[in-house]
Amino acid sequence: MTPQPHPQVGAAVKAADRAHVFHSWSAQELIDPLAVAGAEGSYFWDYEGKRYLDFTSGLVFTNIGYQHPKVVAAIQEQAATLSTFAPAFAIEARSEAARLIAERTPGDLDKIFFTNGGAEAVENATRMARLHTGRPKILSAYRSYHGATSTAINLTGDPRRWPNDIGAAGVVHFWAPFLYRSPFHAENERQECERALQHLEDTIAFEGPATIAAVILETIPGTAGIMTPPPGYLAGVRGICDRYGIVFVLDEVMAGFGRTGKWFAADHYDVTPDLMTFAKGVNSGYVPLGGVAISSAIAETFARRPYPGGLTYSGHPLACAAAVATINVMEEEGIVEQAARIGETVLGPGLRELAERHPSVGEVRGTGVFWALELVKDRETREPLVPYNAAGADNAPMAAFGAAAKAHGLWPFINMNRTHVVPPCNVTEAEAKEGLAVLDAALAVADEHTA
Repeated sequence: MTPQPHPQVGAAVKAADRAHVFHSWSAQELIDPLAVAGAEGSYFWDYEGKRYLDFTSGLVFTNIGYQHPKVVAAIQEQAATLSTFAPAFAIEARSEAARLIAERTPGDLDKIFFTNGGAEAVENATRMARLHTGRPKILSAYRSYHGATSTAINLTGDPRRWPNDIGAAGVVHFWAPFLYRSPFHAENERQECERALQHLEDTIAFEGPATIAAVILETIPGTAGIMTPPPGYLAGVRGICDRYGIVFVLDEVMAGFGRTGKWFAADHYDVTPDLMTFAKGVNSGYVPLGGVAISSAIAETFARRPYPGGLTYSGHPLACAAAVATINVMEEEGIVEQAARIGETVLGPGLRELAERHPSVGEVRGTGVFWALELVKDRETREPLVPYNAAGADNAPMAAFGAAAKAHGLWPFINMNRTHVVPPCNVTEAEAKEGLAVLDAALAVADEHTA
């Protein structure tokens, strides 16, 4: 589709937004949302007709791109057949979505509890773990994001937790491995893995193993920085949880459904959790949907005991129809394999080449279409390009980088001192190379702020 300029329509959309829409995570008078006119594939455009290559996949959810015709048609067909129905009934779209998801989850995660998104999935997973074990505490990593509902935001490690932290949610944070900024003074991945596992086990010992219901980890942390865990770490956490009767929860809300080049990031590490949360890519975000994949042992807890939780729109027919179509499209078009190939042959090599040329790039890390560039002032000291949780003038270098990318037609995903490279899983080789070229130009702006 060729974008057509409609500036007057755009101005009206913008005016209504500013008058009535209350935006998340924002100081309302300090933001200037772009008015979006349309989207297709890996691109979206504004009412001036300017087109952007979306290297954010929305909020890392359009895993099959925008407006895939088969998913749009499935939503339309479901709306014409049965647009909505209460969750207590057996509905074809809901049953089929659950079956397709269960076929792809690791191990015996064969029961699916549907939610409206990732935060509600985390909320219910932790509730299940507490009820299953009869224990109150949940352990989560500092470098993490699990959602914005009450428990999920307390589990989160990043600064968005701070104003929401009630200090009484039964949450204990610990340090997960991150060799580039190792809290364990490790010199290699083996040391980082061993020391991180020992730190976790020490934390459990001092908190009291019999008080801990679950350990929750993003398989590969998303918003916090796309830090792929060192070999053996997740298997080690699985072993620790087994020793103490602790439920192991993997959060795959962002990493799941092809983003890492596998159906789930857990598939890279040959590990099966007791509970797995998902959302976003399950239906490419076309209709809100999330859920919890549940092991047989935890499902058995609620076989004759009612599960005390539910949602009016759990397994909404339109959302589930979109999930069925999305999963089928991913199979038919080889989209998971495409994500792996693009990561291995285009994005990985291309980003590492950029790092060689740009002193602002401290580290490149990722897999599939799930990458991060750690931007620094000084490669030797690894000082971040902007301070932790920077805002205003302190964030000027990252703001300048982002503005340069947008000026060249790329919409970047920026968080603190990082830019994440997270295009749709079916991004083409040409589109990926187009994005790398824009990043090359934008990183030259970031280089101006290095030592």
